[in-house]
Amino acid sequence: MFRLLSIELQKLLENRSSKILIFFSFILPFFIILLSSFKINFFGLFTIDLGSVGIFDFPYIWHITTFFTAQFKLFFAIVVVSMIGNEYSNKTIKQNLIDGLSKKEFILSKFIAIVFFALVSTLLIGLITLCIGLYYSGDTEAYYMHSEIIFLLAYFVKLVGFFSLCLFLAVLIKRSAFALGFMFIIFIIEWILYAVIAKNYNDEIATNIQNYFPLKSMWKLIDEPFRRIVLMKSPEKTELLYDYAVHWNEIAIVLVWTILFVYWSYKLLQKRDL
Repeated sequence: MFRLLSIELQKLLENRSSKILIFFSFILPFFIILLSSFKINFFGLFTIDLGSVGIFDFPYIWHITTFFTAQFKLFFAIVVVSMIGNEYSNKTIKQNLIDGLSKKEFILSKFIAIVFFALVSTLLIGLITLCIGLYYSGDTEAYYMHSEIIFLLAYFVKLVGFFSLCLFLAVLIKRSAFALGFMFIIFIIEWILYAVIAKNYNDEIATNIQNYFPLKSMWKLIDEPFRRIVLMKSPEKTELLYDYAVHWNEIAIVLVWTILFVYWSYKLLQKRDL
């Protein structure tokens, strides 16, 4: 496993574009979160102090930071599809197989790299969230601090699932730009299916079915926190109440999709004459 990971890391770190995209994927959002935790004075005109709103208090901060950071995953998605696209365009995939790397090991090396970067990102956001939360929270009781730490698990599963989809599309289409474009097509198809089901049945049935679709199921892992932030300041607005919690069945759905994407990637590669 470590051999396969070292092979992929060497390829990525030797590529300047990959290093820049990795920075934007994992380092930049943490700097933004860190900076947003400080009071920012704009030339004496006004001051932005997000901490005064309470969004950096436990347990809310776990939800807010994981949701925000997950929006930067598209940068690493480009890295994932480029990993495969470059293998095809540079003919290195065939050379890897000639050098003794099996097709199973080839796909596994890509997946291990995906899990590695998702794990590093999760650990980083966990550490930064904990530090900022300890600084701002008035209540640092252990139970209260960790009551919503499951958002970290949801974040990790979301990244692995999304990047596994990117891996599958890259193997399927072989071209980076087309693979990302096809993901947008999947997004449109999911909403078309939702509209068709809603028209023939009702919105509730359509929503329940849509929650099993790949992109929608990944989005559902960490629901948007904006209504929750409003409720923190205006608890009387009960019409904004919603279920923002992480559910195990939602995690299971994304894990099933992850397994399928990796398996389909392997079967596609296995059937191709390289």
